[in-house]
Amino acid sequence: MAQFMDLRAFILRARVLKFYRQALRMTRRAPEHARDELRQTVRAEIEKNRSCDDKQKIKFLISEGLQRLKGLDEMLDMTGNG
Repeated sequence: MAQFMDLRAFILRARVLKFYRQALRMTRRAPEHARDELRQTVRAEIEKNRSCDDKQKIKFLISEGLQRLKGLDEMLDMTGNG
């Protein structure tokens, strides 16, 4: 029997995927020599928490990830990678 997610879990999963896409897009702005490593880091962080099913922890991780992306965005702006 197929496993169905409740609406909150579905929305949370969508937020995680949106964050992941946003993070990968941000890596395109990094200097060419750093892009692959940055992409691997993003993927590793997502994979590390893939089996987490604690909704509060997932929300915290998304929030923390967005803060880290904001810092990366600001750093890339300062270095002229925009």
